[in-house]
Amino acid sequence: MLLERIFDADLAHASYVIACQASGEAIVVDPRRDIAVYRELADRHGLTITAVTETHIHADYLSGTRELAAATGATMYVSDEGGPDWSYGAGFDDAVRLRDGDEIALGNITLRASHTPGHTPEHLSFLVTDGAQADAPGFMLTGDFVFVGDTGRPDLLDEAAGGSDTRFAGARDLFASLRDRLLTLPDYVQILPAHGAGSACGKALGAIPTTTVGYERAFAWWSPFLESGDEQGFVDELLSGQPDAHAYFARMKTENREGPSLLGELAELEEFDAGRVQERIEDGSAAFIDTRPTADVDVGTPAGALHIPGPGKAASFGAWVFDPAAESTPIIVLADDADQAAEFRNHLIRVGIDTVTGYVTSLAGMDLQPADLVDPADLADAADIRLVDVRSKNEHAGGHIPGATQLSGGRALWELDRLPSEGRIVTYCQSGTRSSITASALRRAGYQVAELAGSYDAWRSLES
Repeated sequence: MLLERIFDADLAHASYVIACQASGEAIVVDPRRDIAVYRELADRHGLTITAVTETHIHADYLSGTRELAAATGATMYVSDEGGPDWSYGAGFDDAVRLRDGDEIALGNITLRASHTPGHTPEHLSFLVTDGAQADAPGFMLTGDFVFVGDTGRPDLLDEAAGGSDTRFAGARDLFASLRDRLLTLPDYVQILPAHGAGSACGKALGAIPTTTVGYERAFAWWSPFLESGDEQGFVDELLSGQPDAHAYFARMKTENREGPSLLGELAELEEFDAGRVQERIEDGSAAFIDTRPTADVDVGTPAGALHIPGPGKAASFGAWVFDPAAESTPIIVLADDADQAAEFRNHLIRVGIDTVTGYVTSLAGMDLQPADLVDPADLADAADIRLVDVRSKNEHAGGHIPGATQLSGGRALWELDRLPSEGRIVTYCQSGTRSSITASALRRAGYQVAELAGSYDAWRSLES
């Protein structure tokens, strides 16, 4: 058996390729939308991708299940659990619908679906048996059910899918799934989750790639609650302190349920000169992304530019500042070369931003505007300043500048009504990057926004 984990550090997302090397058949589980990595892996090992599946309708990235099936001819498998409200849509009409206990066979390898609701009603985990070595499962692909040291959060249906108090039933379902599904397995079964540290799909995800049933039984925060049968204690602890759900999660849920649009063969990106980019920014025919570090952007960037440092976190921050449901404007990125521009595009299409058409390698000759910065030492004497803390609600609760309004950067464009209606808006985060990113989006939306120089760290140093 071949089993490889493909990890995207941008979204802290893990997908898996599992193959029977005897038959040459492979399945991809929870793929991302830029699928070249899976096809290259299969080619390298002489495998044919014959199946593709996902554990549930994801909220934090756009699924590559349809894309991979269209490119390879692989059979799609999706959940048929959770009831009609959580059935996959027309984009998956050709998919095999899985119920609890159904199996996918690839040569000597068997994946058995296990219905594990809680994070979402339709959620499946997959028990993997290597028939060449054993007659029982040795691995469990848990998706967003169980992570290393944590469980999936059950509140995203409320936060991102328009639900009302579904978190309580979801938390109780999660308790039952842990009790009846996970903890009935032998301790040696390896847990392969779909996310790691940095994901907003849980509050305490570990950075170690995998764990085991036995380790989680012994050391997970939730284990004492399961051991004592304390369902209410588990529910209370699970629902407290969950991180903010980014606004784009709602779009991901909808698109992943209905079926993400197919990309097909991506066009070659066009290289622009700086003068042409300046013209297109000014006439509104393109959106421009400045990918440099915050310190460089503060010195000067084109008016109306979006700031997304990258490409390492381009998907995470790109979904904060550009809403493809509201606009389809072509995007031009600042990049060192065509390869880096293509990498940036790959990150963005993971969150459904598909309109990157070109790149520019230099800003020389463009009209650059310095960032409007407010020194923390001037806050006490400044008139009509309205501070907006773009950190998470948990960070804000842990300490903030008095009088600041909390509005997470990942929700700002979608909750403009929460911005102060009077006074000069000044954003801050912990050290400045998130503030710069959010401020760029608000400026492009027509707001006059300044940033607190050095952000909260600088203010706290001054106060101490």
